[in-house]
Amino acid sequence: WFLENLSTKHRIYDIVSEPIERLFALILGLALLPLMVIIVLMIKITSPGSAFFSQRRIGKNGREFTIWKFRSMRTDAEKDGPQWANYFNDTRVTWFGNVLRKTHLDEFPQLFNILMGETSFVGPRPERPEFVEKLRKELPYYDLRHLTKPGITGWAQINYRYAASAADAYQKLQYDIYYIKNNSPLLDLVIIVRTIKFLITNLS
Repeated sequence: WFLENLSTKHRIYDIVSEPIERLFALILGLALLPLMVIIVLMIKITSPGSAFFSQRRIGKNGREFTIWKFRSMRTDAEKDGPQWANYFNDTRVTWFGNVLRKTHLDEFPQLFNILMGETSFVGPRPERPEFVEKLRKELPYYDLRHLTKPGITGWAQINYRYAASAADAYQKLQYDIYYIKNNSPLLDLVIIVRTIKFLITNLS
């Protein structure tokens, strides 16, 4: 009953919100284009390699998609295989990448994912397939977070730090399930306002 009702609720919400989100993502992308050009130049100047970073993630209904970000790590960051991101002391992060992470400016290319209908502005943070397989076995009901589209920001993202372990993922899962259960335009607005406030605070 819980799963069936959540699925119906989110299907209706997606139908209504998706065209609005795509239009807003297009407008926002055009408005931020000058800033994104500057970010691209800064990444190219401060470290070798592409300015963009792509990675496979798990989205709604367990479907894989490619997420796009500005590159914040060295190009050889995963030479030893997939690793949890360490928000505070990750030696793989470049100095400018550290600025991008703290201000979340590295997330701007995900506007393209919204235009493609793969993500939303608000939703659970999409995780990597390698970690999803592991977390499915360790955390009961982990797949509940795949009932809705993942988001650039979300209830878990603004209430808890980066997930750097299965224990962190468990804590964030509780926030994700709360969001999915109580999802509404008002809750989305609260999350977006708190995210903007956080960005302004970090940029000032």
